[in-house]
Amino acid sequence: MKNTNDTLSTAAGSDGGGEMPMERGPAARTVTGRPPFVRLMTICCLVTFGCYFAVFMRLPVIPLFAREQGVTIAEIGLINAAFFLMAGLLSFPMGMVADRYGSRPVAAGGVLLLALAAGLLYACTTFIRLAGVYLLFGVGMAAFGPTMMALVARIAPATHLGRAYGWYTTALFGAMSLGPVLGGYMAGAFGFPAVFVTITVLLGCNLGGLLLLLPGSAGPDGLSSEHAAIGTTLKALWRNRPIMGCWLVTLGACFGLGMFMSFIPLHARAQGLDAGQIGLVFFAQGLANGLSRIPCGYLSDKVGRRSTLVLIGMLGFALSLTGLGAAVGRTGFVLWALVSGASLGLAFTSVGALIAASVAANARGVAMGGYNTCIYFGMMTSSLFMGAVIEAIGFAAGFYLTAVVNLLFSGLFLLVTKEPQA
Repeated sequence: MKNTNDTLSTAAGSDGGGEMPMERGPAARTVTGRPPFVRLMTICCLVTFGCYFAVFMRLPVIPLFAREQGVTIAEIGLINAAFFLMAGLLSFPMGMVADRYGSRPVAAGGVLLLALAAGLLYACTTFIRLAGVYLLFGVGMAAFGPTMMALVARIAPATHLGRAYGWYTTALFGAMSLGPVLGGYMAGAFGFPAVFVTITVLLGCNLGGLLLLLPGSAGPDGLSSEHAAIGTTLKALWRNRPIMGCWLVTLGACFGLGMFMSFIPLHARAQGLDAGQIGLVFFAQGLANGLSRIPCGYLSDKVGRRSTLVLIGMLGFALSLTGLGAAVGRTGFVLWALVSGASLGLAFTSVGALIAASVAANARGVAMGGYNTCIYFGMMTSSLFMGAVIEAIGFAAGFYLTAVVNLLFSGLFLLVTKEPQA
């Protein structure tokens, strides 16, 4: 197998993963007649938006439903941890399966499991049942998320990796922002069963669209590809310094993101913000995160070293965590939330493109699987440990400490990354 440190797998030429040559231009057809890049990217964005929109409808609903069934607040936290744990553990092997058998069957299997889990929600009247269904949700997301990210890397020309991930993650974060709005509204207007049925139906429609629109696969995504042994692939990844750096910086950033998602509501409430103002803080962070990704993706394609953009984004995120820890009013929280979202948009868009550019095509699934594992484990670790830390040192100091953790992981990224020249 080639040394992946020196491999820039592109859609514009043959690489170690065996992709077919592609005509010049982002929308050109391949010699085998594959659909244009723009069309495939549109399909990927729509399928991803539909899946995440449906799945995230459950977020504001399940805690309320669980409380009505007598589940305690501590048990609800364990249910969420079960999801993060399963998604984190399986993202890596699911990415490897997608490399072997193609994106469409693995992604379709993930959506099918998510639809099954949603259909079982109404029967979950105990903590054990809810935890079991959330484990199933974790398996489904582990199969779908890394697979679709790897597919984007396969279909995007090397000159368009940044903007491809900009559009893709904008679709993803847009769905994550809008899904809970519809879920909360439907729960209040029509009750919990209507939400669960709607999620199941939407995921079923999404599954049909995925099977009809995405290309079939003889090898990965219709491309014949030679596969190295699993041990050889893993050994090459561990020696790939850009991949290791990207995984480390993702782990650190998502530790900070987990801190924001889990403890900003309590910190802001302690500073006198009401529920509506706290919602505005989350909206500001999500809006900046989503809207910044498209221009950041284009910027990523224009620079010679994407690692520089990753470091700038991480420094901005660490600064925003410090600002959020010191914030005392609505304006301060909203402004620092905007800085947080824009910084993450810059860092994560560049990380996704850097991973895709630093690994052979037949290992992109497992590389993206490791990336998703770091996302889930980073957020889970923050949720599990920072609560006790905050009880000991307070909210402000807790956010300052999280900023330091992000800076440490940024330093590790700088030390281990040896990015190939674009």
